[in-house]
Amino acid sequence: MNAAVRAPALGAWLDDFFASYYRHRPVNATFTGVHAYDERLPDLSEQGAGDAAADAETLLAQLAALPEEAPTPVEALDRKLARGYLRIQRWEYGSRHFHRGNPCVYTGEAIFGVTSLFLRPFAPFADRFDRAIARMAAIPVLLRQGCANVRTAPAAWIERAVRECDGAVALLDDGVDLLLRGEARDATSAERAVIEGAVSAFRRFREILVRDLAPEATTEYACGDEALALLLREGHGLEESADSIAHHAEDRLASGEAFLREHAAAFGAGRWSDALAQLVERHPPAERYYARFAEVWTAARAAAEAHSLVTWPDAPIRYVAQPAWARRAAPSLYFLAYRSPAPFDHLSITDYLVRPVDPEMPPDEQSRRLRDANDSVIKLNHVIHHGGLGHHVQNWYAARAVSRIGQVAAVDCACRIGMFCGGTMAEGWACYATDLMEEIGFLEPLERYAQVHARTRMAARALVDVHLHKGRMTLDDAVAVYRDRVGMAPAAARAEAVKNSMFPGAALMYLAGTEGIHALRRAMTARLGFDLRAFHDRLLSFGSVPVALIASAMQPGGVEV
Repeated sequence: MNAAVRAPALGAWLDDFFASYYRHRPVNATFTGVHAYDERLPDLSEQGAGDAAADAETLLAQLAALPEEAPTPVEALDRKLARGYLRIQRWEYGSRHFHRGNPCVYTGEAIFGVTSLFLRPFAPFADRFDRAIARMAAIPVLLRQGCANVRTAPAAWIERAVRECDGAVALLDDGVDLLLRGEARDATSAERAVIEGAVSAFRRFREILVRDLAPEATTEYACGDEALALLLREGHGLEESADSIAHHAEDRLASGEAFLREHAAAFGAGRWSDALAQLVERHPPAERYYARFAEVWTAARAAAEAHSLVTWPDAPIRYVAQPAWARRAAPSLYFLAYRSPAPFDHLSITDYLVRPVDPEMPPDEQSRRLRDANDSVIKLNHVIHHGGLGHHVQNWYAARAVSRIGQVAAVDCACRIGMFCGGTMAEGWACYATDLMEEIGFLEPLERYAQVHARTRMAARALVDVHLHKGRMTLDDAVAVYRDRVGMAPAAARAEAVKNSMFPGAALMYLAGTEGIHALRRAMTARLGFDLRAFHDRLLSFGSVPVALIASAMQPGGVEV
């Protein structure tokens, strides 16, 4: 990619864009490896949110007034993506899906503002703990802003925020003590007072959520046609309408269901759910549990390199047990086992936090956890999709992309990725990576069958995303799709539907991104001298930017980037 600078005025404007982005989103900044705001939480007061919205409008006006320049393709790409991001922000600041109507915005930013400082050792622990204490001191203020801004909310968002309050209390109440014990130190009396104040603030917020917040009708989950079209156009770079995506998703969902029904007998089962259930019993013994992750990772990398799928980067990953300080809290929070490495921290190794299976656990609990993390889950999810060829390799390339937005857009933050525009590449590549490993024979027959089920679930996500946000589905309808057509357990189906309701346009990025990469590869394969590894290396070099825009640049006649 060409790193030349031909548009200095645009470059200066992008400096201002990122300065505003990090200043108003300090938790995102920490997760990205920008540490100037580690002691702050976002200001979502009327004045603070107003300042952020005014910044977005000012930046849009300044962009429109820039002098005529001849930007490089990379510069032009960043200009387009930054403008789209600001237009989406304009909608979000007025939408009740975010700080005006979603209590989870406040719980998520508050607790992950703290945990973001504990999850990776980018600085000495004492320095990070001091910054965490400063953020804990700011939690009561942020949660009071939530009380002022959110007077009514959909019932499912209230329920999720209540769970997050419980998780936050667990983490701050005893998780921090466990963390300090591991560092052989105690909290000072002043630090203890700050921690207790943060715990009290979460408890008060929980009480207000349960007692005072009025649940809305289920129709309030929809963002509406205009907003959904904005997200598809400005965020994902898609020309297709939401309805065309939904029609295609329904076709994919129906064909997946048919395949699963018709081929269950090949595995000695009458129903596809019974066939897939056989995977649960294939798991490592407890004493080999942690080692199995690394074994499968090593085998997956060797297979990918033997088939020249990609130039695999030197990006070590270590599968370790989830830290003791997080274990009580994690089930109630957006606590990911794998979070994208901060592109600007440049740590030598990434820790992948595996759910613990310890000898002192009751045998029944050990067995349940081993069945949940069976060999197929380790291979397909924890290794290929997240820790190996999928997200981890893509994140390495993204951190080194020439596109400034491509470097940071898909960073995992408090509740979602840093910028909406990073989604189709991040999730599209991770799902496509599993397809690649299937192509080269790395999956066993029943795992290939499970892949059909995964694609069926991906189609269901896109279908629900569109219909839920166009007001054609209630939340219960969405839950029913996941439960009845995809076979998800009721609790998992509801959790998925609630997540879809909170982040319009996000669930469809899996299908749009994966199929966009496959379509681009088919088009490029016809070109003379096509080389699969070179294709993947170039695709990844764009960073976390919309697959549709990468396809436009890489297609014959497209702009060279």
